[in-house]
Amino acid sequence: MEIFPTSLQGVMIIQPNVFEDQRGYFFESFNLNEFEKAGINLEIKQVNQSLSGKNVLRGLHFQRPPWAQAKLVRVIRGAVFDVAVDIRKDSPTYGKWVSAVLTEQNKNMLWIPEGFAHGFLTLADNTVFLYKCNQFYCKEAEETISWNDPDIGIEWNIDNPVLSPKDLNAASFKNFTSPF
Repeated sequence: MEIFPTSLQGVMIIQPNVFEDQRGYFFESFNLNEFEKAGINLEIKQVNQSLSGKNVLRGLHFQRPPWAQAKLVRVIRGAVFDVAVDIRKDSPTYGKWVSAVLTEQNKNMLWIPEGFAHGFLTLADNTVFLYKCNQFYCKEAEETISWNDPDIGIEWNIDNPVLSPKDLNAASFKNFTSPF
């Protein structure tokens, strides 16, 4: 596999080596040795999976310490526009975002360390999205930043995504106090 840094320190795109033939394909979706060499330390404590229709937007989500989560995410079926936003207050890229298109065809993954908010927009119906997390979910530690906050300026290329009530009522970035 090849692991590429992004413009946000710590966020990485992982491109697996896929072996295909007439039977189908095979690839490693997790290799602790390769990840540790790239500075990714992921002790998996929880694995989540979601199914969404096209134009569903989930995010921007994170958990406050001590429940902060790092995530290794990928698409099993369909496609997403995946986004990480730096919410580390002392970071030179605080409030900046990076994105990757993850699809069942490219099989790429995105590593999102603690200190980042995460969100994604589904680009296809019946998209199945997988999250490998280093920390358990804790409802009391969960926070949401508005997906379309003008101070962040993510270019989602959609005006009216399908949103949950939680995401419709998310905090603005301007009024947000980072715990990181």
